[in-house]
Amino acid sequence: MRRIDVIYIGLAVFAAGGGIYLLLQASGLNGISAGIWSQVLLVTGLLGWVATYAARALTQNMTYNQQLKEYEDAVLQKRLDEMTPEELERLQAEVEAEKQRQ
Repeated sequence: MRRIDVIYIGLAVFAAGGGIYLLLQASGLNGISAGIWSQVLLVTGLLGWVATYAARALTQNMTYNQQLKEYEDAVLQKRLDEMTPEELERLQAEVEAEKQRQ
């Protein structure tokens, strides 16, 4: 994410808070109650976002982890493609021997 994206998201959250405040005031709440409820809604949204972030971090389902796995898979595939048929047979024999030991 670029810095400008973060700035836009921050401005959007700020504008959303003001919009919620104005909507609550227009619906009949006084200024203090509208302010409290708009803060409650924004904090609830923030906590929800943090919960999804924490879940992705704990399950390692984040962009960096996915890119790292794809890179490792590509490196292994390249190494397999560069192996001669004799080396592939030897590797396959080693894998079969390891399976039988387990």
